[in-house]
Amino acid sequence: MNIKRFLLVVISVSCFFAYAQVPEKSEQKLDNAEVSIKFYDRTVYYPGDSENNPVHVYITVSNKGSSTLRFKIADDKMFSVDFIAFNVKKMQLPSTQGLIRKRTTNQTVYFREISLEPGEEYSFRENLKEYLEIKDPSIYYVELRFYPELYRNKNVNLTSNRLSLEIRPSPSAASSSALPVETNTAVVLQPEDISPDRVVEQTIVARQKSLWDQFFLYMDLEEMLKRDPSRGRKYNLVSADERADMLRSFKADLMLQRIDNDIVAIPSKFKIETTSYSQTEGTVKVIEWFKNDNFMERKRYTYYVRQRDGIWQIYDYTVDNLGTE
Repeated sequence: MNIKRFLLVVISVSCFFAYAQVPEKSEQKLDNAEVSIKFYDRTVYYPGDSENNPVHVYITVSNKGSSTLRFKIADDKMFSVDFIAFNVKKMQLPSTQGLIRKRTTNQTVYFREISLEPGEEYSFRENLKEYLEIKDPSIYYVELRFYPELYRNKNVNLTSNRLSLEIRPSPSAASSSALPVETNTAVVLQPEDISPDRVVEQTIVARQKSLWDQFFLYMDLEEMLKRDPSRGRKYNLVSADERADMLRSFKADLMLQRIDNDIVAIPSKFKIETTSYSQTEGTVKVIEWFKNDNFMERKRYTYYVRQRDGIWQIYDYTVDNLGTE
């Protein structure tokens, strides 16, 4: 008889912390609850590749009322939250196969009971790409739904604020159709983990030597294209294929010096003046001299750089005229 009582206690405790995926009625009140989202360690986002290019979102549940807020949180957060995303054409992104499998498989889900006193918060981080299939570059509008009684009672939910998520074309789409190669050896060029000042130095030297593939190696062509507001607006509205065409045309126009002549101008000499950068952003100021008939024109270029996956890229620049000598 004692063994039977012990087993009943064990089963009762287990059921408190777990459930099979069977809906049940809930009387949870959400008047004093709020859920909000923001990007965590925001970077440059590309389609696909959830592991190497995640979209981490920081999720916060807050008690804005005057009484205790209680809710459940699953160990596997896919049973506590959903991400909803639409593109500019109001088309909704589909769920990942991993999420669908978990939601449609009969399994036990383990959870904890959370109690928040007035003014308290509970936060955690999730990778949006584990929830949604992101296959195309575009602008997406993202919301989160939080289920305080878990996904089994998905009609009881809180909706978060909305984030604007920009997914850029993959690096291969942003480059030319041919892989950049070293002129003499035909070895495929790969950007290296070098400092911002060396990135700028190598880019200028490549321009001096008319080595276009090396010149574009550390250039964020998409951001450079969008420096022009009209081009940027058009770029944000077109399809992925049209964006790739725009980038190819932009690259060709730069090589022919039809546009943005300052970035493709060839200096006679240059000197890096100052370099400053944080973990993700930086600026490199360079004095460049340009030969013009019988005098030298002097300009200060400020190159703005940004890091992604350990690689610094030039994404913007400004030019100040310093006179002649």
